[in-house]
Amino acid sequence: MASRSTPADPAAAPDRAQDARSLEELDTLIATCRACPRLVAWREEVAREKPPRYRDWDYWARAVPGFGDAAAAIAVVGLAPAAHGANRTGRMFTGDQSGDFLFASMHRAGLASQGWARHADDGLELLGARLVAPVHCAPPANKPTPSERDRCGAYLSRELELLAPTLRVAVVLGGFGWQALLARLVAGGWIVPRPRPRFGHGAEVPVEHPDGRSLTLVGCFHPSQHNTFTGRLTPTMLDAIFLRARDLCAA
Repeated sequence: MASRSTPADPAAAPDRAQDARSLEELDTLIATCRACPRLVAWREEVAREKPPRYRDWDYWARAVPGFGDAAAAIAVVGLAPAAHGANRTGRMFTGDQSGDFLFASMHRAGLASQGWARHADDGLELLGARLVAPVHCAPPANKPTPSERDRCGAYLSRELELLAPTLRVAVVLGGFGWQALLARLVAGGWIVPRPRPRFGHGAEVPVEHPDGRSLTLVGCFHPSQHNTFTGRLTPTMLDAIFLRARDLCAA
């Protein structure tokens, strides 16, 4: 019987996440990943059938790595790349209105060098923060399947381990990211309250690891256009979340 995979097989990339010795190595591995056939087909279809406003863009159309400070105290946990945002630009939350809303707030909180993001070489730097995601490919209708989330979870687990020396707070954007992060923490041996804490805007949950590490989860509504256009999430509300995250890091 043929071997299921070879060491360089991009469909088996999540199996090698634990071998990444640095965030740079992990980012490179993620960018090669083809583990989820439905997501690979969708991200590439989007790149071929792009809307007129992006007809001159050469889409990234691959899995999108995390982005930010390698010594981050704050992890910002999203959902997945947007089809015509990060799937186009190759950088998390870059090139769409959700990202503009997010980066403007991070800039006001001193966590980003500028309050906007257009492309991967626009000069944006995150300061003490890193964007991470439970799913690294743009999913149809922004809805990854549970199996896709679980397969991609190996990357999030390793990213959290590599950030461990400095990480103190996780700002979690939305219920999907909340549940995905809790699952990875449990898998990593963290002591998570039972029943698992429910997501809510402004919810705070401190968790401990047997090795002495601590992490505080802070819930925040996702800066989707639905939430920001309807006023469910306002700039003032998001600013308060990031200021709280900074306070928790300083405590």
